[in-house]
Amino acid sequence: MLKLAPVAAEDFEAMLALRIEALRESLERLGRFDPQRARERLASQFEPAAMQHIERDGQRIGFFTVKPLADGTMRLEHLYIRPGAQGQGVGRWVLDGLKRQGRDIHLSALKLSDANRFYVREGFVAVGESDVDIDYCWKAGAA
Repeated sequence: MLKLAPVAAEDFEAMLALRIEALRESLERLGRFDPQRARERLASQFEPAAMQHIERDGQRIGFFTVKPLADGTMRLEHLYIRPGAQGQGVGRWVLDGLKRQGRDIHLSALKLSDANRFYVREGFVAVGESDVDIDYCWKAGAA
């Protein structure tokens, strides 16, 4: 059974390890895997109040960060799931909960990441891109 749990400041190291585990393959494909950069990036965006652990049977299998935006939409900044728990509906479960809030959702995914196919399947539309990311939006009224 899946459930959400709050994040505390002391969870940082465990969450960093999970993030690296989840992103490593995609970052290596892009030639951008760097554990120090991963630490710095998560540290700069670490806001426990905006983050939730994803647990299954008492085990942490992922986490995500959602922030409200000034225009009434929200931004999904992180959605990381352990590789062994991917492909089992966990990401869809998280997105379904966010979609029920009835607000547009913005996010970015690494180019060459399997996450891109997932987000497109879940109704997200590409709205832009950078050197390393593709930007997506899910429109609440279009679902």
